[in-house]
Amino acid sequence: MFDREELKRALELYAVTDRAWLDGRTLAACVEDTLRGGATFVQLREKDAPPAEVVLRACTLVPLCRAAGVPIVVDDDVEAARISGADGVHIGQSDTACAEARAVLGPDALVGVSAASVAEAQAAEAAGADYIGVGALASTATKPEAGILTPDELRTICESVSIPVVAIGGLNAETIPLLAGTGVDGVAVVSALFAAEDIEAATRELKAIVEETLCLKKEGGV
Repeated sequence: MFDREELKRALELYAVTDRAWLDGRTLAACVEDTLRGGATFVQLREKDAPPAEVVLRACTLVPLCRAAGVPIVVDDDVEAARISGADGVHIGQSDTACAEARAVLGPDALVGVSAASVAEAQAAEAAGADYIGVGALASTATKPEAGILTPDELRTICESVSIPVVAIGGLNAETIPLLAGTGVDGVAVVSALFAAEDIEAATRELKAIVEETLCLKKEGGV
């Protein structure tokens, strides 16, 4: 079980998988590259795969993340998280309710919830979420339907809750610095990692940018 400070550190560079960018590489090899590059958290995201395949992929990735000492959660699929022994699940506003996920996975599981407003963030915290994923912060092919939040809106959401907040959506080497001063605790990245030709090198570069951005946040006293 993570305390709040441990979880904040773990959420720093949050890698979200996307097999659309693998270009013949295996998902396991790409995740290993992110782990070697310094990713601190992994989310297995499989929107279109059958449940049995999600379980299989989760069972492959969990040991890799365990060996690296990095938490792994499964997007949406509470049963896949339970069967595979993942650290928890990340759910959206329309997915299994936070309380239901907690009931299935137990009190020590990590439950993250997506939110795009103060009301959604506060509701997620009240329901027992461990952290909140907030976005999108820039246009993204992963979720083209997502509305874009400004840094000021992100700051307001961060200030409205006491649990850690991860920014997600359209974040890369150019857009991550825009998060400085918002109070965000971590950065979730999809294509900027998994679409890279050299995933390990891309992860190292983004890790350095994230660390600098979070440092700027602290220096600003937010």
